[in-house]
Amino acid sequence: MRDIWNIIRREIRIWRERPLYIIASVGVLLFNAVFYLTLMRDGLPKDLPIGVVDLDQSSTSRSFCQQLDATQLGQVIYYDDLHLARRDMETGRLTSFLVIPEHFNADIQASRQPHIGYYVNSLYFVGGALAYKDILTMVNLTNGAVQRQFYRARGMNEREIRARIQPIVLDQHQIGNPATNYGVYLNGVLLPGVLEMIVILITIYSVGAELKYGTSRHLLRTAGGSMDKAMLGKLLPCTLLFTLMGIFMELLLFHWLQYPIHGSLWWMFLDVLLLVAASEAMGLFIIGLFPVLRLAISVGAIISVLGFSLAGFSLPVEAMPPYVQGFSAIFPLRHYYLFHVQETIFGSGMAGWWKEVVHLLLFLFLPPLVTGRLERAYIRQDYERD
Repeated sequence: MRDIWNIIRREIRIWRERPLYIIASVGVLLFNAVFYLTLMRDGLPKDLPIGVVDLDQSSTSRSFCQQLDATQLGQVIYYDDLHLARRDMETGRLTSFLVIPEHFNADIQASRQPHIGYYVNSLYFVGGALAYKDILTMVNLTNGAVQRQFYRARGMNEREIRARIQPIVLDQHQIGNPATNYGVYLNGVLLPGVLEMIVILITIYSVGAELKYGTSRHLLRTAGGSMDKAMLGKLLPCTLLFTLMGIFMELLLFHWLQYPIHGSLWWMFLDVLLLVAASEAMGLFIIGLFPVLRLAISVGAIISVLGFSLAGFSLPVEAMPPYVQGFSAIFPLRHYYLFHVQETIFGSGMAGWWKEVVHLLLFLFLPPLVTGRLERAYIRQDYERD
């Protein structure tokens, strides 16, 4: 214990001499928290610019445009020319635009089927998808209004009209996020993903810096020649710091910002602790496998970024190719996310996420596979330092 305590004091002294540790950990997480929470403070994008080229200029087309403009998502911008609307969409001023054809109202009155042209820039995925949903809703409502007038003229009552316009009524319930708040299901995983990246990179840098600056033999002497005590003493302060950062992050999301959670916040603290431990094990495995600091940092950055893509919160893993589905299991963020879903959305408790606890604990078996290789590098120091 005396050796471990000496290493802990040594590590804290290194932190004081190198502010990079605090800036790259606490500073980066705070910056990302402010950035993402400010970016998604409204929960859902509002007043998306939607261009309208009204070639009919009838009361029906004007009513359609006014109702589209009155929705929460859309803000109508009128154009007289199709080419101007297309140019503005190509330059990013519009998320989408639609063209109301000539004789739109006359075709409706004559029971001819008018066609509304709709163009969307799919590069703006969220804006384009929401604008498409908004316009499709208004088109369906307009279609229903036209059919209602037609059936009224035929003498049908309101009950018969509703049965013909919408024979099947959908009773929709959004589980866990009824307000469709994008921040709820993005920030809940983006910020832990940033934490995972910080943990992996700082762990690699902390262990690899001993090689880069030629202090690895001094570390081993302080640890009494034991590599296990050296790594334990170096990682204990980091584990405490990262766990406190993760607990602060969970409190920020689920307590202060009141993000919906159907389970227990205490179990989410356990999820954070397991994520930190698994990420440290991953970082230690990488620096042990590639005991050159710049190479290990590069590999750790790639692994961290791929964790965002393969966690499954933006695109379901089940929709990915089979070989990618298996590949996603090697990222701690994937198992954190599955734990997060079971606890925050379903509130299933241990019965729902105990497998993810096992998966995260399995990462702790990675460092012993490379400890011998890392110890030889610490002793020999036969590596590239630049």
